[in-house]
Parts: sequence; C-alpha cells; structure tokens
Amino acid sequence: MASPSDGTPASRGRVLLTGANGFTGKYVRAELEAAGYTVVGALVGAARGPHEVTLDITSPDNCRRVMEKLRPDYLIHLAAISFVAHADADAFYRVNVIGTINLLQAMADAGVTPRRVLIASSANVYGNATAGVIAETQAPQPVNHYAVSKLAMEYMVRTWNDRLPIVITRPFNYTGVGQEPHFLVPKIVSHFVQRAPLIELGNLDVERDFSDVRMVARAYRGLLEQERTGEIVNICSGRPYSLRAIIGHMQQIAGYEIDVRVNPAFVRQSEVKTLVGAPDKLRSLVAGLDPIPLEDTLRWMYDAGTAAH
Repeated sequence: MASPSDGTPASRGRVLLTGANGFTGKYVRAELEAAGYTVVGALVGAARGPHEVTLDITSPDNCRRVMEKLRPDYLIHLAAISFVAHADADAFYRVNVIGTINLLQAMADAGVTPRRVLIASSANVYGNATAGVIAETQAPQPVNHYAVSKLAMEYMVRTWNDRLPIVITRPFNYTGVGQEPHFLVPKIVSHFVQRAPLIELGNLDVERDFSDVRMVARAYRGLLEQERTGEIVNICSGRPYSLRAIIGHMQQIAGYEIDVRVNPAFVRQSEVKTLVGAPDKLRSLVAGLDPIPLEDTLRWMYDAGTAAH
C-alpha cells in the first residue's frame, strides 16, 4: 500500500474495537496498531481523543450513528458483561445478545461492508460437565446466564453469516499483566509479589488451559487477516496446567515456598479434572501462532508486579 505524501505509512484499514479499554482490548489495540491498522476504540463513557468514540451498544440509534460516521473496515467486538456472578441477569442478554445484534444491524443500515467481523464468545458455552480436549464440534452445555447469553449471541450472529464476513471466537482461560486480581492466576502471582506466607485455593489438581493475553491478541489479528468466514474458533493453547504446577512455577520464580491451604468453600463437588481447548483450527487459520509457555507469562506478571509494588 502506498504511503501518504508526508512519509507516514498508510493504514491497513480502520478497526472499530469495542471493549477497547478492557484487559483484552488494550493488548488487541496495541497488536493492531503495531501492525499498521488505525484503531478506533469504542467506550461506554465520553470519548477522549480522535481514536475513541462513545458507543452504547444497547442503543440501536447510537450504533447506527457511529457506523455512519466511522464506516469501519473491520469490527472486533469484545465488549460484554463477563462477570459470571453479575446481579442483573437481564443485563447479560441486553448487552451480550441484543447489543451484538444492534452492532450488526447498524452496519447493514449504514451500508457498511466490512472486510471482517470478529465477535468474541466464550469457552464457557461448553459448560462444566465436559472433560478432556474440547474441539469446536463439542456440543455446548452452558450452565449460567453468562454462558447462555454468549451461546444465544452465537446463534443470533450466525443468521448474519450470509450478509457479513463473520468469525466467532471462543477464548479459553488467558492471563497477563493488567488482569483484575480477583482472577485466579493474578491472585496467585500477587500473593508471591507480596511474599504472603499462605494462600487459600480450591482443588490443586484440576487442570486448565491458560494462554498468554499477548498470544490472544496475535490470534485476533491473525483471524482478522485470514480469508475463511462463518467459522467458530477456539482461542487456546492446548496445554493443561494444574494449580499445583502454577504454584510450583511461582515458587521457583519468587524463590520461596508458600503455605498452600485448600479451602473447602473453593472446591466444587462436580469439578472437571481436565478442561483444555483443541487449538488445531486456530493454528490452521493463523500461521506461526505459537503458545507462550505459562512459565514465561508468570515471570512477566511477577516482574511487573514487583516493579510496581
């Protein structure tokens, strides 16, 4: 692509990014901007710069005005109510389902034809009752309003596949610097940063798929640039890690042993032993997307935490 006369490189396209100020959004924005895209972050509050816009996805009129003004080349939709214990069940459906449809309808109403639409669902749609390595063909078994709202969103979005070039992602667990401390891995890392004498956890032997948020951001850029649409894609590492293994890595990184106590309140009776995503489809669509070892992610988080502590 030719460069403008002022010598700055031309943009590879304008991306409207919802959830831009969230944990994931900040990394996705950085990844896209480094690759030459112009990113406009959609915020619920007041926009504070030329690359931000106020967007209330529950308002069809607001969505339409934003699409008519920006006419984005790409949409990455990360915004959602994602706290599973959110008190207002209606909000899950108002935001996660209807809000997503409002965005797609606004594109159609504004005559915007994007090159790609990426919409984040969640591996939570698979539910808690499934064990082993989970591929996209696994039948969903959602068990809470968040997961049900995401699955309902997927079904609604798929009715647009003949009109828009859509890819739906199902991220498994991922972590990194800046994730809220109530999440499991940041909680563990923060205990070591503070050199706490003990930590209370649940079942130490359950295994989960943990990715690095930087890999997740690269996956989103790669899916934006590949040609296949109408796909549902797991975002995962394919590598299971137990809490016991995470504690072991952190003890090596921090150089001391922490007293780990199992709190029965944190143990679910029907806990699935191993829950890990199959990354085969993701890797077939995005070349060279190697998972970052969790040990490297933990050290990055620990170093950032000690620097700020």
